[in-house]
Formats: sequence, C-alpha cells, structure tokens
Amino acid sequence: METKVLTQEELNALREIDNKQSNLIIQLGQIEYQIALLENQKVNLKNSILQVEKENTDLGKILTEKYGNGNINLETGEITTI
Repeated sequence: METKVLTQEELNALREIDNKQSNLIIQLGQIEYQIALLENQKVNLKNSILQVEKENTDLGKILTEKYGNGNINLETGEITTI
C-alpha cells in the first residue's frame, strides 16, 4: 500500500473548508437554540392572551350586569347605553 501526501495548499484548502463547515454547524445550533427560546416565548404570550381575554370577558359580564349594555369611554369612564 502506497502512501501519498497532499500538498500544503491542498491541505490548507481542506482545513479551510472544514473550519467553514464547523462554523456553519455552530451558527445553525445557535439559531435553533434561539428558535426554541422564541417558540417558548410565543407559547407564554399565547397563554397570556388567553388570560387577558378571560379577564376582559369576566369584567365585561360584571359591568354589563351592573350598568347594562353600553359603550365605555376609557378616557372618562362614561358609559353610553345602547
């Protein structure tokens, strides 16, 4: 079996490609990590939206029972009944 040796230029080219591949893998891993964090934040925000909507509905029922149907001016607190 014969052993052959790459030229320094060929070896350098292979090492450069290997470094580029390693850097791309690292960057991809970082992006996937960020995506996972963002997906977690998205789930948390969706849960918060549901909670706020429930609070809004619950308060709306209470205010409707107390004041009847109407539109509320959030600036002044005045209620215009329908």
